[in-house]
Amino acid sequence: MAFRNEEDKKAYWSENLALLAKLLVVWFIVSFGAGIIFVDILNEIQFFGFKLGFWFAQQGSIYVFVALIFVYMAKMNAMDKRYGVDEE
Repeated sequence: MAFRNEEDKKAYWSENLALLAKLLVVWFIVSFGAGIIFVDILNEIQFFGFKLGFWFAQQGSIYVFVALIFVYMAKMNAMDKRYGVDEE
């Protein structure tokens, strides 16, 4: 599991960090934004009988975090194959 050359290694890690930054921004927006900053606006909307802001603060951010793990896994598997460092 070695890179073909140094340029591929740098491109791989650059792409990996960019993906990680994007996913962290999404997680921040959902957990901090929807659960804390915009909670008053979102509480005007009902979701399964609960106020939406409360739901995001208690459950929604956890579901989004788990979904982001699966997105990261799928994107990294594709990136590993593209750069020739996959495990298969």
